[in-house]
Amino acid sequence: MVFPFLHKLKDKRIVLASSSPRRKEILSNLGLNFDVVPSKFPETLDKSKYSPLNYVIANATEKGLEVYKRLLEEGQKIDLIIAADTVVVFDGEILEKPKDEKDALNVLQKLNGNSHYVYTGIALIYPKIESGYSISTLIENTEVVFRKNSEEDFLAYIDTGEPMDKAGSYGIQALGSFFIEKINGCYYNVVGLPTSVFKRIEQLVKNNEI
Repeated sequence: MVFPFLHKLKDKRIVLASSSPRRKEILSNLGLNFDVVPSKFPETLDKSKYSPLNYVIANATEKGLEVYKRLLEEGQKIDLIIAADTVVVFDGEILEKPKDEKDALNVLQKLNGNSHYVYTGIALIYPKIESGYSISTLIENTEVVFRKNSEEDFLAYIDTGEPMDKAGSYGIQALGSFFIEKINGCYYNVVGLPTSVFKRIEQLVKNNEI
């Protein structure tokens, strides 16, 4: 499917500031043409100073600005930067990618039989003649409910290696879906990029901002 507003972007240079294959796939499937320029922002923000919502917005914004400023310094054309940050939150704690297999098991056992939340912050950065650039942000929140699973199942899952590069130690789009009873909200948000980003881009196009 090709959304009508995407035709207005066909001559624009759109950049995804992420190396995530999942985000790349979501954007591609929805018909957007874009380049991939991974951000070099080190993601060293102090989590204790942010709520999960503010943390993902701050991280996404810093990722996007790093790419925007780098490309600008190189004299490259930029019409829109799409940057994102996704975290898994359980009982107020932000769960990172596991440090090792033991850590992955500990995280999965925390989630076992419980619900948690996945937050994704999006920062859309685009040139603005009068101010250099503008930033439009949005956030998506999805509840994920784990069914009760056995430790043997978790250990077998960890042996596949899948959870080792995933926040929260699971991937909903693959084998990790086995552990999930239901979700409340946007599925693609849990994968890493909510489809609401397209509605925001469409709004910016209609307002002639990009």
